Amino acid sequence: MDKFFYYNNLFSVYQNLLTLKEQNIFSLYYEENLSLGEIAENLHISRSAVGNTVKTVQKKLENYENLLHVQEKNEILLENYENLLHVQEKNEILKECLEKITDQNVHEKIRKVLH
Repeated sequence: MDKFFYYNNLFSVYQNLLTLKEQNIFSLYYEENLSLGEIAENLHISRSAVGNTVKTVQKKLENYENLLHVQEKNEILLENYENLLHVQEKNEILKECLEKITDQNVHEKIRKVLH
């Protein structure tokens, strides 16, 4: 999974466990796609402070996921849901086929009775 997508997913799950400052900086960097320099200028802090915060948040998000596995469980649930949809589609196709077969059998029996 691409790093950008990975951290955005983790952030959406665990952002409330971060400080407001960490949430703000991480959101500006990953969601708003601002550079470290742009964030530093907007918040009137050093570029290195922004970079350190982004790295700290990345580590925190990884630690939360390693401990809680919420994102991993979400991915498994999504995969299971998609599999269920696929099975449901197949069941609908089978049902239609069965109805056609049943209709054909009924028609055959009616023909035999009438002849």
